Amino acid sequence: MTYVDGFVAAVPNANRAKYIKHAEDAAKVFKEHGALSVVECWGDDVPEGEMTSFPKAVKREEDETVVFSWITWPSRDVRNEGMQKVMEDPRMQPGQFEFPFDGKRMIYGGFQMILEA
Repeated sequence: MTYVDGFVAAVPNANRAKYIKHAEDAAKVFKEHGALSVVECWGDDVPEGEMTSFPKAVKREEDETVVFSWITWPSRDVRNEGMQKVMEDPRMQPGQFEFPFDGKRMIYGGFQMILEA
């Protein structure tokens, strides 16, 4: 069954173009290593919650926008193999690119799909 890696990050508004370029470059690598799709979404209507919210989860600052992303894989096994290859890929090594956001505030996880309608 399809497996999904999900990500939420806060990206400085000034880095929007850099983020898009970074996402395009990374998507090519993920797809070469087995990903079915890579989706990147720039926050448009992401309210600040009273107790919890996307902005609170990533400690969004005034000049940042929340980005919501996901990668689909054919299965968790393919994802595990593919993610290992992505992390070993020379294009994804430190120094090959600069993250256009604070990766320490990114949240992520792997999810087993239970419904697709």
